[in-house]
Amino acid sequence: MISPLVNAVAIIAGSLIGILLKKGMPEQISNHVMKALGLCTLYIGVTGALQGENTLLLILSMVFGSVIGAWIDLDLRLNQLAALLEARFKKKNEGGTSIAEGFITGSLLFCVGAMAVVGSLQSGLTGDHEMIFAKSILDFIASIIFASTLGIGVAFSAILVFLYQGSIVLLANGLAPLLTDGVVAEMTSVGSLVIIALSLNLLGITKFKVMNFVPAIFFPILLWFFF
Repeated sequence: MISPLVNAVAIIAGSLIGILLKKGMPEQISNHVMKALGLCTLYIGVTGALQGENTLLLILSMVFGSVIGAWIDLDLRLNQLAALLEARFKKKNEGGTSIAEGFITGSLLFCVGAMAVVGSLQSGLTGDHEMIFAKSILDFIASIIFASTLGIGVAFSAILVFLYQGSIVLLANGLAPLLTDGVVAEMTSVGSLVIIALSLNLLGITKFKVMNFVPAIFFPILLWFFF
């Protein structure tokens, strides 16, 4: 479990640095940085979404996943949790961003992608942590940038990253046959589409309940064998 732990610590450390930078950042600059991050997130989403090759699988994954997400109402439950955290860490971060926004943004960016899945499988199966350590460096840098605008919520995303990647490490032997290159590519494609929705929220264009789309990321595992 050393690799997911290192990744989580890197995100927390980067977030703390970003929060320190945030305190000295004028609101006007912070707003411009937020828009820049929204555009960067849109780019990440678009490039990742193109990794998939099965459009029908993507559509079905988004439909089924959003139905389950809306039924459970993951967005509401996350915001209820965030409300408790905000009561503890003040109601809002500086600049008016909620802890939930930082948590969702960080969680999706750090969990979606081949490095998180393949790197965790390598850690669990062979003890090779190199890919996750490389990912940790990238996440450390990204967490500084995002926490400088979105605040402490980005640090809390380290919890989900640890649980997500740690689960893959522990279950690597059982998951390896399911998480083929094709499945990982389709999971990345679906997850990147969710990131596009997230980027539109960051840009102030939409108000998607992004967490309600998250179950869609895992549907390619179930649907892959029917295509």
